[in-house]
Amino acid sequence: MAASAIRTAASLRTSASRPVAFVRKIPWTAASSELREHFAQFGHVRKCTVPFDRETGFHRGMGWIQFSSEEELQNALQQDSHVIDGVKVNIFVIS
Repeated sequence: MAASAIRTAASLRTSASRPVAFVRKIPWTAASSELREHFAQFGHVRKCTVPFDRETGFHRGMGWIQFSSEEELQNALQQDSHVIDGVKVNIFVIS
């Protein structure tokens, strides 16, 4: 599980050299489309990845958002809190 998360993060970061944020504590009720919609208010979201668990069919509560520019990523990071489906999610920069 951790190895696949690391591979996904690395492929997002190197594939297009775009700013990527790691999001955790995503509520199980939220889909990647809701994550994309929420973060689109800060700029253009190039890619939104939310891995699923094969056994449960639910996502793993974490994901990656790839923005078009560093400025858009910084806009998202400057917001005090991000609430999706009533749950505060955490956002971190992947370097």
